[in-house]
Amino acid sequence: MARTTTQQTTPGTPSVLWFRRDLRLGDNPALLEAAADGPVLPLFVLDPALWGPAGPARRAYLGASLRALDGSLREHGGRLSVVRGDPVRRVVLAAREVGAERVHVAADYAPYGHRRDQAVEEALAEHGIELVRTGSPYAVAPGRVTNGSGAPYKVYSPFQRAWAEHGWRGPADDPRDVDWLHLDRDTTDVPDPRLPADLELPEAGEAVARRRWAEFLDRVGDYDGERDRPDLDTTSRMSVHLKWGEIHPRTLLADLARLRSDGAATYRKELAWREFFADVLFARPETAREYLRPEYARMRYDEPDDRLEAWREGRTGFPVVDAGMRQLRGEGWMHNRVRMVVASFLVKDLHLEWQHGARHFMHWLADADLASNQQNWQWAAGSGVDAAPYFRVFNPTSQGRKFDPRGTYVRRWVPELADVADPHDPSPEDREAAGYPAPMVDHAAERREALDRWEQIR
Repeated sequence: MARTTTQQTTPGTPSVLWFRRDLRLGDNPALLEAAADGPVLPLFVLDPALWGPAGPARRAYLGASLRALDGSLREHGGRLSVVRGDPVRRVVLAAREVGAERVHVAADYAPYGHRRDQAVEEALAEHGIELVRTGSPYAVAPGRVTNGSGAPYKVYSPFQRAWAEHGWRGPADDPRDVDWLHLDRDTTDVPDPRLPADLELPEAGEAVARRRWAEFLDRVGDYDGERDRPDLDTTSRMSVHLKWGEIHPRTLLADLARLRSDGAATYRKELAWREFFADVLFARPETAREYLRPEYARMRYDEPDDRLEAWREGRTGFPVVDAGMRQLRGEGWMHNRVRMVVASFLVKDLHLEWQHGARHFMHWLADADLASNQQNWQWAAGSGVDAAPYFRVFNPTSQGRKFDPRGTYVRRWVPELADVADPHDPSPEDREAAGYPAPMVDHAAERREALDRWEQIR
């Protein structure tokens, strides 16, 4: 729970602002709390438990976002101190070096982050230093919205209604006249991992996030009708900025509240999905790896083989699936409609468990958010909250034709099909001429197989 400790502080007492998923200066309640103490050390810890497993897109984007934050701090007379190692040790060392009595953070509700913060809190307490949690990456912190019996919601629709009724605070004030501290040694060398030549990431940072959001607001009225069209590329692309806290959802919600359009209403509901999935993971942390609905763990699944690798590399012979998987490696991002299609294909056409796909996404996505990723994969697999009926198996060819009617998306990401008459279902002759593989499975047959397996656990 957020705590306000301003009345207990001694004026001029140094404190640490430990950045994690809040890489911004504006609308940052934890920063305001720290500044109320006195001089502030802005700190980021490159945690091997999180940094090590991250793929190239996430590592590179985080590095760019940290450099942008450091640039903003330098404009205001400060600089970001970046250290490597176990946060339990490094946060304590930094706090003691500047004589801090408090370390300020935005609360982390993810399974690892929650455990890490408890360990850091205990280590700090041994030295008489307090960990102060103020705010979170969400408009409404996980665990706050409960049903009539006080239990967490298991279905999105009633959660969304209760979430909207609960409400949230407006954006926080910007900080003024902060006295910044830094560690004595040079600790601002943010890693700049070398990207694969064919991976192109968006710009990072708070200023970029605010500019991109302002641009999207000019066309949010069209969002309801265009959000499922990967060929139009008209979604907000805000997921990566929200992931790293370069902008806060309450800022987005405050702007949306001033608009009256179906698009604005739909976008607000998409933000509610993000908060719902965070709430589910907080209540059921084991679902980061395990089935939310355990009966689906009893279903017969195939063992991973070369079909999994073909799916990962975009060589399935189903154009919209391959386009999505290649976009993932090319941009560290994939259109949401296509994410659903490729997930359905992995679980219900290839009969592989959802965890294989979730791990691949977590490795390659720049916006990889554990709650949204794992719970969306479980939704696609039929084993999650608000699960689509298992018998709803996406037909990749018809999905491509419906949401990419001119084949623009497929032609971009599967360039060998750029000149064929029907990029969603090329003829055998066109496939051979283009060097594009035949479909690796018979979708109709695999749909029947998926339903047969489902019947066995009903």
